[in-house]
Amino acid sequence: MKYSIVVTQTAQEDIDGLGARWKTPIFQAMRKHLEHEPKKESKSRIKKMRGLRQPQYRLRVEGLRIYYDVDDQDQRVEVLGITLKERSFDWLSQHGVPE
Repeated sequence: MKYSIVVTQTAQEDIDGLGARWKTPIFQAMRKHLEHEPKKESKSRIKKMRGLRQPQYRLRVEGLRIYYDVDDQDQRVEVLGITLKERSFDWLSQHGVPE
């Protein structure tokens, strides 16, 4: 079953702020990993977030982290934010919703 990918305004602003070098890898990774099995965890690529209600998952793409939620009922993935690995802690502190 194919999931639709919705990029929030905040995530789009994150993409725009990263520059052209990152756009292709970001969109390729989202299509490859989030359209069909967005909850399929792996050792390094996709992780379920612990202690947070939102975001639910993190996708690793080179030096970036893509944070997203999955809505199985509507078959939808909502990309909430994209940040460099070194800024992940700050991003989660600002945008993460604890359980």
